[in-house]
Amino acid sequence: MRARSIPSLELDSFQRAVRLILTHHLVTVSYPDPNALPLVRRWATELRTDLLEAFGYRLEVTETTARLFTVADRLDPGAGTSTVSDRPFDRRRYAYLALALAALGRAGNQISLSELAEHVAAEATQVDGVELAADRAADRDAFVDAVAWLCARGAITLADGDAGRWASDPEVGEALYDIDRAVVTALFRPPRVLQHLRSVRGLLAAGDGVDDPERTVGTAEIARRVRRALVQRPVLYAEELDDAEALQLALPRTAADVELLTGLVAERRAEGVALVDSSGRLSDVRFPGTGSVAQLALLLAGEISARVLEAGVLEAGVLEAGGAGLLQVPLPPDRHDALVTAVDAAIPEAGVFAALAVEDPAVPEPAGVDRAEERPAALHPLIEDGWLASTVGQLVDAYGRTFAAQWQADPAGLAAAALDLLEKLRLVVRVPGGVLVLPALARFRGVTVTVRERDPQIDLYPGDSSEAELS
Repeated sequence: MRARSIPSLELDSFQRAVRLILTHHLVTVSYPDPNALPLVRRWATELRTDLLEAFGYRLEVTETTARLFTVADRLDPGAGTSTVSDRPFDRRRYAYLALALAALGRAGNQISLSELAEHVAAEATQVDGVELAADRAADRDAFVDAVAWLCARGAITLADGDAGRWASDPEVGEALYDIDRAVVTALFRPPRVLQHLRSVRGLLAAGDGVDDPERTVGTAEIARRVRRALVQRPVLYAEELDDAEALQLALPRTAADVELLTGLVAERRAEGVALVDSSGRLSDVRFPGTGSVAQLALLLAGEISARVLEAGVLEAGVLEAGGAGLLQVPLPPDRHDALVTAVDAAIPEAGVFAALAVEDPAVPEPAGVDRAEERPAALHPLIEDGWLASTVGQLVDAYGRTFAAQWQADPAGLAAAALDLLEKLRLVVRVPGGVLVLPALARFRGVTVTVRERDPQIDLYPGDSSEAELS
């Protein structure tokens, strides 16, 4: 890797460029900030070589854009984009975004918001279940969210008007946008022609073997697969990997290569590896973090760790199965195949060009893997829903005044959001009847709480806010 030959005084700059392009995948003159593109362009040669060698990612850099074409090994139900207010895109917004990109690709140098809406509405009539009606406020809001997403990334730039006024009243409001064709072109570049696919597997790394289903995966590709998982998942557990992948994860050089490229620090335990982002510039979720949900999640993590400590042993970040008082069960079956089936069921058959369509590709086997002898399933403590509800109630009683008003009125919703966050971070797995505790949760045992009282003399609106905050 070229990173090994970079002088130590410049290595931090290179690692910032790696984290930047791994986080955003698309960098333009204005997105994510004006300093981003010059940084990526400075290290373009090294980035192009090392990202391809380490992860199998292809980087294209032009004068106005830098686009990283990543490789997905599996579908991630938690992945996706969001609005400027951090609300996850729903199916309607994704549809509007795709149709808007298609319309912009055929447009000139400028387009008005109402004209773009007309194009999207016309194309939407050809897709079952998709409709854009300008007289419906919900449709207008969803469409403006998709337009704002494009605007934030520099595909279009507001030249005049106000999209918000159009969303409020399309008869009064209007907006005019300049189109950056280079960004529009860079945004949507699927690895395969979508009209030739009958299954979403064709977009995954395994789909590369569709023309040769008998091929096997070499050691270099297995290592790339493990490195991709290290930067894509909060924690990579060995039990989630097959034997060949687990062997690569156990090799010190696998995580060391990722550390060199990204500047992250690898925490290695018997159960797996986690990359710690002390810079806060690669992780999409910071934990511990601010806000009521993150605060309750941290408190709950400490309480769950204490509960497991009573029943077993927690040492050096490793959760060992003790058993007394807690049921030990394996992880539920992998839901990836079910997710693939659900996505495939939504593919419009009319949109598939049958003459060139390929069947569901077979997943190639790693070379030299003997599946006759499977590893025993690891067991994890089960924390039941009743205990969780009782513990959350105690935490809300003790610290509820520090939470936002909306969550004080909805403790059940706050508990669900906190558990969702812990699951997203791969600290627990939700199962019927409770949650399974994963080893990385031990990192947050022994949580200490400090409640800072606010000075009422400097609180301008004491009636509208809490008088204490959690830290």
